[in-house]
Amino acid sequence: MTTSAIVVAGGSGRRFGGPKQFAVLGAATVASHSVLACRSVADEVILVAPQGMHAETHGADRVVQGGATRSASVRAGLSVVDAECDVVIVHDAARPLASERLFLAVVAELADDTVAGAICGREVTDTIKRVAEIDGRRRVTDTLERAELVAIQTPQAFRRSVLETAHRDQAEATDDAALVELVGGVVVVVPGEEHNIKITSPADLGEAERLLAGHP
Repeated sequence: MTTSAIVVAGGSGRRFGGPKQFAVLGAATVASHSVLACRSVADEVILVAPQGMHAETHGADRVVQGGATRSASVRAGLSVVDAECDVVIVHDAARPLASERLFLAVVAELADDTVAGAICGREVTDTIKRVAEIDGRRRVTDTLERAELVAIQTPQAFRRSVLETAHRDQAEATDDAALVELVGGVVVVVPGEEHNIKITSPADLGEAERLLAGHP
């Protein structure tokens, strides 16, 4: 299967204090690590940069400007992928330590014709409760069954045709799997990784530096 990768780097990095995806991690930028990770399975890599920002390629084959939301940024990348590709991988630039195993695992699931998408997720160890604002206080309305929950990571792999259909109506979601689910696509989950952290704060960058150097 021919594979294209979209590395989403369109965020403003408000919590980080700047565009975290272009911070230096080791000898390269965070985005460069994420682009390189996609090379394990992708024939082309497209980097989606923040609006109004001129970005270097960071190792990608091409750079496009993203939209005001994550979904809009994915659509910007999707609009320029190779028209002949079978599979599109969507990966967050802020997850620079995703391993080759994860990329191979999500793509391998698409060998099954009944599968529209494959994502990676980790078991939830904390108790999760649903809450609502009632009379000025946050009250618990439900306690969710932990065994039925997973915390989702990227990379995520999809059949190109299904992903395009999922984005056709300009819908919004926090990840592309949610949009694929809405159009009836079967999405399967493979085990994620503890070290596949998402960088959202300077402390996360420090942790990524330690992990990259091989320190626990």
